[in-house]
Amino acid sequence: MAGETNLTELITSMSPELQAGEYVFSTVTNTDSIPRDQIIGEFKEKEGVTIILERQKADQFNLPYQYIASWITLKIHSSLDAVGLTAIFSAELAKHNISCNVIAGYYHDHIFVHIKDEKKAMKVLKKLSKDYKG
Repeated sequence: MAGETNLTELITSMSPELQAGEYVFSTVTNTDSIPRDQIIGEFKEKEGVTIILERQKADQFNLPYQYIASWITLKIHSSLDAVGLTAIFSAELAKHNISCNVIAGYYHDHIFVHIKDEKKAMKVLKKLSKDYKG
């Protein structure tokens, strides 16, 4: 099933959904000691492997972290070829002084915002979706 590429449709139908919980980004040299089902996302860099997991799991594995995030999923099935979605919503969040860390999955875009900004971010994203004219 192909994802949506029309920018207006992507924005007006993005349907942001706040996932329950607190999430952290940590870095490890390898993930061998962490069960795969505990890792939400990972990215291998030259300096180490960045992993995203629930805060309580990071605490359980004694992993260091500094940033505690909330996770927002855009429920529209966006195409990996879509142009402009991230630019539009990240610019709107930036106007409200909200930092975002974005991960594109095969079906959806996922936005991690500082936990203190979760309600404001949801409000901004919902308003953008409602008011967007293209």
